[in-house]
Amino acid sequence: MIIIRNGLVHDAVNETPYKADIAVENGKILAIAPDYPAPADAEVIDASGLEVYPGFVEAHGHTGLDGSGIGYEGQDYNEMNDILSPQLRGIDGFQPFDPAITEARNAGVTTICVGPGSANVLGGTFTVVKTVGKRVDDMTLIRENAMKCAFGENPKRCYRNSGDSTRMSTAGKLREMLFKAKEYDAKIRAAGDDPSKKPPFDMKLNSLLPVIRGEMPLKAHAHQADDIFTAIRIAKEFGVKLTLEHVTEGHLIADELAKENYPLAVGPTLTHPSKFELRNKSWTTPGVLQKAGCQVSIITDSPVIPQAYLPLCAGLAVKAGMDPFGALQAITINPARHIGAQERVGSLEAGKDADIVLTDGCPFEVSTKIHKVLIDGNVVFEG
Repeated sequence: MIIIRNGLVHDAVNETPYKADIAVENGKILAIAPDYPAPADAEVIDASGLEVYPGFVEAHGHTGLDGSGIGYEGQDYNEMNDILSPQLRGIDGFQPFDPAITEARNAGVTTICVGPGSANVLGGTFTVVKTVGKRVDDMTLIRENAMKCAFGENPKRCYRNSGDSTRMSTAGKLREMLFKAKEYDAKIRAAGDDPSKKPPFDMKLNSLLPVIRGEMPLKAHAHQADDIFTAIRIAKEFGVKLTLEHVTEGHLIADELAKENYPLAVGPTLTHPSKFELRNKSWTTPGVLQKAGCQVSIITDSPVIPQAYLPLCAGLAVKAGMDPFGALQAITINPARHIGAQERVGSLEAGKDADIVLTDGCPFEVSTKIHKVLIDGNVVFEG
């Protein structure tokens, strides 16, 4: 057992922090209470004068598939030979020895959702991993949690000369695949237990069955307001789940997004507007959406922004007007909900994974030092 004593606990559930001990056993948080009675053989971590946070969570990035020092030759996050690639899995391209993973972990980022990029209309599935380990199979929290799709400039730029030069083409290709997947699913269900009546196996359509059946959301890359609404329109047409990624113009349509109530992952914002659809990029976006009542996660889209700067991005959102507690939730419990991992990570609560960060101040500040990071109850970094 580990007892973290006398820290100021920011649990991402209660807005006001409080002094308490955290008892950890078998990789889980056993209890959070003042003056917790420690067994004689317990390891005690003195957190007096320190602040205690949940491990930070990022809902959208490409770390391990396109990370630190990889360059073009090492990139494994966009399949450039096929615009429709739902059969691909991010877990199969993940490199656990990417230095960016270590950098993220040492900055308190303990859970990340990573997968294919945004060149393809359908790119494949994202995976949720902890930021420690040598083998992705052992790091994985959720093997396949979402199906990546993309709208806007990226697909039509990357495939301009091979079948996709407009936003209409992008939407049409996605609709066609979803129609085919629905038909494929209907034939499988109609066949029942008779294998002779089942349709010929189709890897792409089979990969879309969890989406069609409501078991997995589409993870929609959409910056511009019109692309955001197209993603919503298609999700409603087919009755599928949806999360919205990037949401650069979200502040322009905050009232509409609040009514729709889809999870929003906002970013990357710590960059120049590098293309036309980013011209309205603003640090005010997370705060405007949060105040409108939306579920907001802040993302780095690593390696666009180094994942280690996730807390700094939350701080810049606060500087632009976001509520500080809302910003904390935007890098903890909200992204955990966004990626379907809220029962395990994202807040300090009894029964959850013991992913814990000890700091000497607010993690939004550049001067704050990370003292310890625990993942599954093990100390993985000491500063």
